[in-house]
Amino acid sequence: QDHTMANLTITATSVVASGNSVQRTKLANAAITAGQVVYLDSATDKVGLADNNSATAAIRTVFGIALNGGADNQPIVVHIGGSLTIGATMTAGVAYYLSDTPGGICPVADLASGEYPTVLGIATSTTVLAFDPQAAGVAL
Repeated sequence: QDHTMANLTITATSVVASGNSVQRTKLANAAITAGQVVYLDSATDKVGLADNNSATAAIRTVFGIALNGGADNQPIVVHIGGSLTIGATMTAGVAYYLSDTPGGICPVADLASGEYPTVLGIATSTTVLAFDPQAAGVAL
């Protein structure tokens, strides 16, 4: 069952790294928008959209959150640690997860059978996500 309606609605222009943001710049392997969750393809050293129910383990592995948008082969600055203004309204104190929609962020209620839960971080306010990904490594 696909629960895509409850993904965070992110305004790409409002995605802003905090002062403690740790960043890496990589080329994109697809079109990416600021605020989308990305994985790192070790073979190409490019980033693509992460997906919690991909058949490929690497695609389920969170590398970070894109701070800017770009097309295939364009540079993407990726937030890999620290706090981030995500450009969406969250509930403070709640954990947010990688979605089954490529690049998406969802609440725990959206996780379903067959998905591999990865906590992206905890909302420290209604706008700021303390990004610290933790993967369960097992499917629900």
